[in-house]
Amino acid sequence: MRILLSQLLRFTAALLLIAGFLPAQQTAPRWIPLADAKVEIDGLPWFHENQGEFWRLPVRSRDTFPKAVWNLSLDPTGGRIRFRTNSSTVALRLEWPHAPDMRNMHFFGQSGVDLYIGNTYWNTATPDKEAAPGKVYEHVFFRDQPRAMRDVTIYLSLYSPVKVLGIGLDTDAAIDAPAAFALSRPVVFYGTSITQGGCASRPGMSYQAILGRRLNFDQVNLGFSGNGKGEASLARAVADIDAAAYILDFAQNNATVESLAEVYDPFIAILRERRPDTPILAITPIYAANESTGSRRNEEMRALIRKVVSRRIAAGDTHLQLVEGPDLLGPSRVDGLVDGTHPNDLGFEWMAEGLAERLHKLLGL
Repeated sequence: MRILLSQLLRFTAALLLIAGFLPAQQTAPRWIPLADAKVEIDGLPWFHENQGEFWRLPVRSRDTFPKAVWNLSLDPTGGRIRFRTNSSTVALRLEWPHAPDMRNMHFFGQSGVDLYIGNTYWNTATPDKEAAPGKVYEHVFFRDQPRAMRDVTIYLSLYSPVKVLGIGLDTDAAIDAPAAFALSRPVVFYGTSITQGGCASRPGMSYQAILGRRLNFDQVNLGFSGNGKGEASLARAVADIDAAAYILDFAQNNATVESLAEVYDPFIAILRERRPDTPILAITPIYAANESTGSRRNEEMRALIRKVVSRRIAAGDTHLQLVEGPDLLGPSRVDGLVDGTHPNDLGFEWMAEGLAERLHKLLGL
């Protein structure tokens, strides 16, 4: 009787599996290297030159950058991994050098790695408190989904180095190159911690990432937290990229208005020497909560940027435009700030909304 009952149970389970009511037995994924010809790395212009490292600046010029800037360039904010696949499961093997440790950004915001299908968010991989070199995490973003070709975009972390050691797919899954962007060249953003992504809840929520999805363009993030000061070496690195447009979102990291005056016009001059016809959008500082208590520093910096941009336009630069930061995030939108200075997801959404139409026209989309 026991033998008959056991056989009956196995037969019933087999029928249920055939009918699709029981999950199939999990099989080990096929691990695809980033070097696969169908995998595209975007937002990291020097990726191949840097021998496959997720560094945001060229290692050949490392000694010309301030040390703090180079260290921040190891955070791959803006970097994306893109491909198409019909795999029912997508996973990543990841390694973080240290656990998240920021005060004004949680684990997902600092170190998370997002997966989007098309323009739809699905899941985030994060390290734990034990993250260290050599500790490998295998994160399954989804499994047992219906077989269909999907556009996959993986957004790399905003404020932490990370290694992607492999992409896990079904053993028999197809993989293909991703769909092309609307523009053949990227839009390059240079600036401060706000540009780098502080304080988005996860990497897909920086304002550049939102704009990239909305307008379907590649974007390069050269924001350096606390160190977006406009040095000549950074201007030359920005100009090294053949871009569809340059977005200058720096000011507040300069200690004084005088120090900003020393670098702002020369920064544009370096871009113009190399790229005379590339559109440049200069953004004045967004609103900060301390302005409500009488701080004039941001407004003085806005006035300086207006003066520089107006003078250059009057001198014949027809490819230079100004955007007022408070028009993107102003005093009526302080709920869009985390700590009085940095946008949260709502603030970044507002910034992206305010820039979308301007960029749509500027880029001829």
